Amino acid sequence: MSLTTIDTDNYAEMAKAMGISGDAPTSSKSKSTLARLKINHSPVMGIAEVNKKKVNVEVVEGGTYKLELPDTDQNYFSSEVRIRPYMQRFMHKRFVKGTGDTKNAFIKTVMADTLNIDLKDNSGTFNCGKSAGYIEDFKALPEDMQNLIRQIRRARVIFGTVQMVDPIDAQGEPVSMDETPFIWEVDNRESFKIMGDPFKTLFQNKRLPVQHHISATTVERKLPNGNSYYVPAVELNMSDVISIEESDQAMFASFLDWITSYNEYIVSSWNECNRRSNETNSAWDLPDDQALNIVEEFVNIENTTEETLQ
Repeated sequence: MSLTTIDTDNYAEMAKAMGISGDAPTSSKSKSTLARLKINHSPVMGIAEVNKKKVNVEVVEGGTYKLELPDTDQNYFSSEVRIRPYMQRFMHKRFVKGTGDTKNAFIKTVMADTLNIDLKDNSGTFNCGKSAGYIEDFKALPEDMQNLIRQIRRARVIFGTVQMVDPIDAQGEPVSMDETPFIWEVDNRESFKIMGDPFKTLFQNKRLPVQHHISATTVERKLPNGNSYYVPAVELNMSDVISIEESDQAMFASFLDWITSYNEYIVSSWNECNRRSNETNSAWDLPDDQALNIVEEFVNIENTTEETLQ
């Protein structure tokens, strides 16, 4: 059965659909049009005139929440947000720094309701290159594998609607905005746990995420070099229970469709990477002159595609 509506009387199925069943204590097709929520660790600088001179000034302080609106360069900032979570998923991600003409990129896996399985990624491997599950003896691994695993982050991906409290724009000017559908990839290790606690509480009390609000500010953390970063400070409101309306059913179905579309894209990329790999490997089984022609043709196609995209 495919769930596309919110049923508060069917907790087990809804908890699985909303991605909280894995947090039990141990003992219309949507396009990429979701706003992206994140913590902005560095201040946003702007230009101001002081004594008839233009100087750089801080217009948005570090440690604020940043909401990147889709299909636009507009960003909003707020020191506090009020989140209504609809669901969560999990994935692995790895940042790959570009070199030369190659741009910076992320390798990402499909989204699932657990990280304890092999998840296909858009580079043609699983789990961004590491094995699934807990690694008992990390130091016994080859050094290059240790370095690779250190680069891989697990992400708690939260979907919901967010209300920015007293939001401002990138120039520090107050703005007015409505409650907005969002996606938040929480990949900092401490933040991953912090944002998991409300979902765990909801699971323990047999409440669905969409029935409650989470208020969030940030807390500063200092690095040895003197720099700072920020993690969420959250408060789950368990006393007020939100009634489910027809618009919530449509939003819920839209989030599920978004996840399905994203996963289909990742799987398609995985298949394409492995198809190319198989074609290249099979070329070495041919006579040398035929193999060289096939590989050269493959490389030329890649170069043409890259130039077209640019």
